[in-house]
Parts: sequence; C-alpha cells; structure tokens
Amino acid sequence: MAVKIRLQRHGRGKRPYYHIVASDSRARRDGKYIERIGEYNPLTSPATIKLDVERAVDWLMKGAEPTDTVHAILKYKGAMYKKHLLRGVAKGALTQEAADKTFEEWVNAHQNSVLDHKKKLHLTKEDRLSKLMAEETKKKNDREAKRQEAINALNAPAATEAPAAEEAPATEEAPATEAPAAESEAPAAE
Repeated sequence: MAVKIRLQRHGRGKRPYYHIVASDSRARRDGKYIERIGEYNPLTSPATIKLDVERAVDWLMKGAEPTDTVHAILKYKGAMYKKHLLRGVAKGALTQEAADKTFEEWVNAHQNSVLDHKKKLHLTKEDRLSKLMAEETKKKNDREAKRQEAINALNAPAATEAPAAEEAPATEEAPATEAPAAESEAPAAE
C-alpha cells in the first residue's frame, strides 16, 4: 500500500481549513485516512501550522510520500531536516545526540526568523507608508546623484580641453627654439 501525506480540505466555501493526514494514495482526497498528523490554516496571517513532527518523521521514514504543499510545510516545520539527520544516524555518520543537538539549534534559529517575519507583518499602516516613502526618497536621491555625476563627466572633458588649446601654441613655439640648439650640439658630439 502506497502512503501519501497530504492535505484534507475542511471548512465552508472560500474559507478552507486543512488537516494534514497520512492516507492510502488510492483513497479520495477527503475520504478515509490512516492518521491525522497536523492542521493547516492558510487564512490567518501568517498561516497557522500545527504539526506533530515526530509522527510526520515516522511516516517519512516508513516511505510515505508528501505532496508538494505538504512537503513545503514539512520543510518549514523541520520534519524533512530531522529525517535527513536520522538517515545520517542510520548510516553511522552521526550519533543520535549530535543529531538531536543539531536539530534543536536549527529549531531555535528558525523560531527567531519566524518571529521576525511576524513583526514585519504586524507593522502599522503608517510605518509601512513611512518606510516606502523613505525608500522612494533614497531612490530619487540616488538617481539625482547619478545624473549630476553624468553632467560633471560631460563637462569635465570640455574643461580639460580648453587649457590644452591655450598651451598648444606655446608648445609649437618651444620646438622651434629647441631645434637649432639640437643642431649645434650634434656637430660637437662628432
């Protein structure tokens, strides 16, 4: 029997709520299931996910195949990473204690990133508006600075050419006076 870990839809029309279940791949989407291992509510901000990671990893180790959406949920909650670590333990690359420690470190680091994301979502409308205005002002200032640099770059060669034109007649006169001196030195060298 092929086992799938997939979403089972509940809730009324246009208000979905899902159960994460392990079921026979031949069963209907909302039909019989073997075990319910979690819940997923995409309507909250951020989406609410309740998952029994241990049971999910157990099913994954037994060969259950997650659907694409459930795979993303399992990856987000760390079940796929824990499975990866347990395969390392089974092959002898890691000890169980090292795998548990690594997983706990990952959970702590991931928890901080989730909290940061929640803080970003709960910014007030005024905060988001002021942040956007600051970004727009910075972009405008950058564009103006680049424009000014381009204008300066165009004006700079014209400024350097003008003194060169004034110096050109002086350099033409200098070779005329140096030429006879060079001729007088040449016979002395012989």
